[in-house]
Amino acid sequence: MVFKRRDRRAVGRIALDLIYPRGGWARAFEYVKHRVRRLPDTPQKISRGIWAGVFVCFTPLFGLHIVCALLIARVLRGNMLAAVMATFFGNPLTFPAVGYVSINLGSWLLGLPQGKNIHLGQKFADASYDLWHNFLAVFTTEKINWAGMQVFYNDVFFPYLVGGLVPGLITATAFYYLSVPVISAYQKRRKKALRAKLDQLNKKASSARSAEN
Repeated sequence: MVFKRRDRRAVGRIALDLIYPRGGWARAFEYVKHRVRRLPDTPQKISRGIWAGVFVCFTPLFGLHIVCALLIARVLRGNMLAAVMATFFGNPLTFPAVGYVSINLGSWLLGLPQGKNIHLGQKFADASYDLWHNFLAVFTTEKINWAGMQVFYNDVFFPYLVGGLVPGLITATAFYYLSVPVISAYQKRRKKALRAKLDQLNKKASSARSAEN
């Protein structure tokens, strides 16, 4: 099977690789770029898949980026595997900048008071606590309380969702127009190299048959 690993990784190793892959992020980016360029599809379809994967990285739908990228790629008739691999654009190196720009832009577009997006860590923690507390409340006598989640939605999630649309569209579109000529040129070079190799093999075969006769 394509991309299947021979050595199975432990859950801890998988989680660590998501934060910092073995070999570093530069090597990981190079690997993704290499795999995307060699996908067996047209440059336009591959680039539409890349558009979908990059765009979803500007949404706060963490944990659902791959699913969303696949859905968008399907609607755009883009390459599904390219969409999945392009979600690699969202990583611990880019998410801080993406989040900062998206939340601040969203707050400005929504007319929210300045300072609403401070203490993000605490708001994430309060939302996480609400989820866990309310889950346990289903099985205990504790009361369900969504106060922390409501603050998180109003001050972080919704501004992030709105603010990420503009930079997401701009960045994804830039990746599309940059990737089409790059992938097209790579595919042409690869076809030319394969054709030259095939011609060389045919010449060797013809020479061998001539020598036998």
